[in-house]
Amino acid sequence: MELVVLGTGDAFSRTRAGASAVVTAPRGPVLVDAPDGLLRALSGASRSSGRELDPMRVDDILLTHLHGDHANGLEAFGFLRWVERQRAGGTRPRLHTHAAAAARLWERLAPAMDQGGRAGLADYFDVRVLPEGGTVDVAGLAVRHRMGIHPVPSCGFLVSDGARTLGWSGDTAWDPGHVEWLSQADFVVHETSEGPTHTPVAHLNALPAGLRARMALIHMPDGFDPAATPIRLLRDGELVAF
Repeated sequence: MELVVLGTGDAFSRTRAGASAVVTAPRGPVLVDAPDGLLRALSGASRSSGRELDPMRVDDILLTHLHGDHANGLEAFGFLRWVERQRAGGTRPRLHTHAAAAARLWERLAPAMDQGGRAGLADYFDVRVLPEGGTVDVAGLAVRHRMGIHPVPSCGFLVSDGARTLGWSGDTAWDPGHVEWLSQADFVVHETSEGPTHTPVAHLNALPAGLRARMALIHMPDGFDPAATPIRLLRDGELVAF
């Protein structure tokens, strides 16, 4: 599997894109979250990674939650794809998320995207609710989700191509059960940030060495000290193969 990191910053970063990535899949790239400046992040990561990340070819999105640093990019992405369909036809991108986020997604997007009441969520996205405790096929990848601990409902993902599995924590406070679930993966991307709504790095530093060796960090605040952890820190635009 390959993972192109779009952004590694937290919600307040002034220097990096919000935590997000694109995962390679048998039937096309899969976007994980959609932060502010998504189209710019895709372009920059294309140059850095050597992998073409054309938003017109990203037909599947995995969405962890509705906070702006993870969902604001849906507006520009949705409009771009809608305009292209008016011009040349095509299909709506599929947006896969948990039931709580799906229930309020249009409430989140409508003030900017309802076109004076003439458009609805289905004009932009084919929303697919992830089943509780189940596995779904997303572009040829087997995807499971688990809810974390956050002020708004937020989930993490296990994403497998049958040979390798990626674990993606999503935004969550420290949750040993979530880490145990993610530890099934060959490579785990975990958020870290101080405060009660995120996972302090000290908790991750205390994990078994074998798990830390398969883990990389994302969602770091600006000024995060690399010396604070032995765990790998991901970079915006980085290509990760595992």
